[in-house]
Order: sequence, then C-alpha cells, then structure tokens
Amino acid sequence: MERLGAQDLATLWWDDFGWPGDIGAFVFLDGTALVDRDGRFRIEAVRRAVESRLHLSPRFRQLLYRPRFGFGWPLWVDAASFDLADHVRVFPLTAPADQAQLLLACEQLRRRRLDPSRPRWEAWLLPGLAQGRVGLFLRMHHAMADGVAGVAAFGALFDLAADAPALTSPAAPPWTPAPGPSAHELLADNVHRRVQGLGRALSSLAEPAGTLRRARRTWPAWREAFAEQRAPRTSLNRPIGPDRRLALIRTRLELAKKIAHAHGAKVNDVVLAAIAAGLRDLLLGRGEPVGDLALRAMVPVSLHSGQPGQADGNQDGWMVVPLPIGEPSHARRLELITAETAERKKNARPQITSGIFRFTLAQRALCRHLPRQRYMNISLSNVPGPPVPLYLAGAPLLEVFPMVPITGNMTLGVGVMSYAGQLNFTAVADRDSCPDIEVFTHGVQNAFDELTRPILTPAS
Repeated sequence: MERLGAQDLATLWWDDFGWPGDIGAFVFLDGTALVDRDGRFRIEAVRRAVESRLHLSPRFRQLLYRPRFGFGWPLWVDAASFDLADHVRVFPLTAPADQAQLLLACEQLRRRRLDPSRPRWEAWLLPGLAQGRVGLFLRMHHAMADGVAGVAAFGALFDLAADAPALTSPAAPPWTPAPGPSAHELLADNVHRRVQGLGRALSSLAEPAGTLRRARRTWPAWREAFAEQRAPRTSLNRPIGPDRRLALIRTRLELAKKIAHAHGAKVNDVVLAAIAAGLRDLLLGRGEPVGDLALRAMVPVSLHSGQPGQADGNQDGWMVVPLPIGEPSHARRLELITAETAERKKNARPQITSGIFRFTLAQRALCRHLPRQRYMNISLSNVPGPPVPLYLAGAPLLEVFPMVPITGNMTLGVGVMSYAGQLNFTAVADRDSCPDIEVFTHGVQNAFDELTRPILTPAS
C-alpha cells in the first residue's frame, strides 16, 4: 500500500492555498521527424513511443486517492481505466512562433488545473515554432516527485537513440490495473502505522541520549531556517497570485565547471553567485538600496539514497545560503558564497517535513503563515539532468529547462538543470509582482559572461 510520505502530503496543501504544486520542464525538440509529408503532426507516433516505455514510470497510471477520515493518509492506486490520449496532447502554435509565444502558451496550459480524477501528469506538444522546432511542456503534480525523482520519471519516457522505438525498444508489457484496497485493508493499515509511530515515539523516550544526539545533529539546519536571522524586507517578498511570468537563461555546463575550478568552488556555487548578481540588478533597477544586503536563499538538498534514475517521491532536505547582494564584484561574491556553502555542507540535512512538520496540522499552519513568512527571500533549485542526448519518437531533445513552483510570498523562484552539456535556468515569477523579470535574467547572463571572460582570454 503506497501511502504518501509527509513531504509528498505537504505539497498537496499548496493547491488549497492557491499555489499550484506542479513541477515539470519546457523542452525544445527538433520536429523534423514529427511531421508527415502532408504537414500533419504525428501525435499517434509520439503516443506509441511513450506507451512503449510507460511501464518504466508506474506512477503515471496511478490516481491519488484520499480515504475518508480515520482511514489514513492519501495513497496511490491504479486507475481503473487509462487513456494515454488524455495525457499526451497537442496545442498548436501559430507558425512561425518564437520563444516568447511558446512560454505564453505554456503558462496558459499551466493555469489549467490537473484533473484529480486522472493520473496527475501531462505532456503537451506545441508545434509551430520557427526552424521546424516543436515545444514540449511536461508537468506533474509535486506530490508525485521532487526534482530528482521527476527527472527520473519523465526521463524514463525518452529514448537514448533516434531509432530506439523501431529497433531496440521491446513491446510494452500488458497492463492490468490492480484493485484498490478495501475499507477494511485501509483501516488495518492505518492502525498498523499508528502503532508503529507510537512505538517509535516511546523508543525515543526510552533512549533520551540517542534522541538528544539526533536533535543536536539536525539543529544547525533548523537554526539556519528559523533562528539564524530574519529575511530582509525587499520587494521580492509579497503575497503572490495564480499567474506567472517565465524566462529562460542558457549557458554551458563546461563553462560553469571552468569558473568553479578557477575559484576553488563548486558548480552550484557558480549558479548561486550568478543568481545573486541577477537579484542585485533587479533590486537596483527598482530603486531599492543594496548596501550590505544579504538575501536568504532556500536551496533544496536531495536525500535520495538510490541511483538518480530510480529516485521516487519527495525526499528533500534544505540549506539556507546568504547571498551577498551588496557585493559589487562577481569574483568576490562567488568567493563569499563558496565559503558559506562549504561550511554549511558540514551540517546534517533532515527532511523538510521531519520533526513537528510531519503532522498535517503543523503543515497546514505553516502554509497559512507562508504569505507573511520572514525566513526566506527566494527558493533556488539545481537538479542534475540526463548527461546524454535523449529522443522522443525519433526527435532529438535539443534543450531542456526546468519548471518550479513558487509559494507564499516568494515572488521569484529559479530552477536550474543540466542536460547533455547544457546548464539551463528557468525564472518563474509572480506576474503582478515581478513585471521586470528580464532585468533579473540579463543580470544572471552578464554575471556568467563576466566570470567567463578571464578564463577564455589568454594571458598576455
């Protein structure tokens, strides 16, 4: 019986507060192989390719079932019927469409809530881009997966070679939905889990020394989030609405690695330094003083213990990193961030929903507080993607950009993902509170250019 974990459950409350909890990706495909001689989009070929690999992501044929009170937390059950055409669909663009038109269309699709009576994922094909490209908008509810698990789930639907569907993919195994649990089974499972939870609580009381050691080990992470200092007041933190602005930033993973090597840093430090530069430009452009300002960034830390391609569900910890916005030098800013992250990586990282936040009442109370929270200014997510090119029904995936949610009063969020040598950013902003998102993206790109210049310029 696959109950949601505490962290999976926490993402469901976002919907109730008006913050859709969807994650996903924006993909650019070479659409040459996806259009027939008459110019029609070959959607059935795409569906056949996806169907041949759907067994590798079983969650894509499952519903989220919420039992009545007293029968335990929500759980995943097989859909009684499943039609792939409900999930893999076409949304034509007016050709020749550009990137801005693609992102507007994706935002229009994102505003449509995922149907709770079906498995909570979609793949929209958007033909009509210039140069024969086709857009692909992937999304799933955050309850299904975090960033690492989402890459594993969607990645399983793609091929490693253009001719894989015809030559190397085995026939999809037959699928028969398993019956859902009975009321008796749900009740028995819930009682069993409650007893187990009580047993763990009593064990902790019986071993106070061990409980104290565990609390001391995780205290630095909790102190970072809630007791270190308050987030400074800026225009980045205002209650958000349902509409978003989307912007994309392109760079190369190899360049980020060279910058990191030159400064004794990690790639993630380079990413944080570039984002800090974009935030500096954004606030300066709004006429806000930066002085010695240090913004607080919440950075998820993956706690998946298995292979990346086999990750499942939500298993994230967190790290809070101060971003020295007041520092004007790109190099010095990177050095400061590198020193901070190196020190903070020494601390244990509990799951976001550990401790008191395992309980639903605490989770809902936190959600109510998020529009007024003063702990974080921005959320940043960096997820490793496939290192090699992927294909869909013979069409190469040219570029991949992550989609991340924003919640509460954080008007801007940034997702970063590597793919086949690329390092791509997506800025997701509240439409009303962040009309100047391009100022941020230009600042990030400029920071990369400035940090790269000394590396690419030969010494005289």
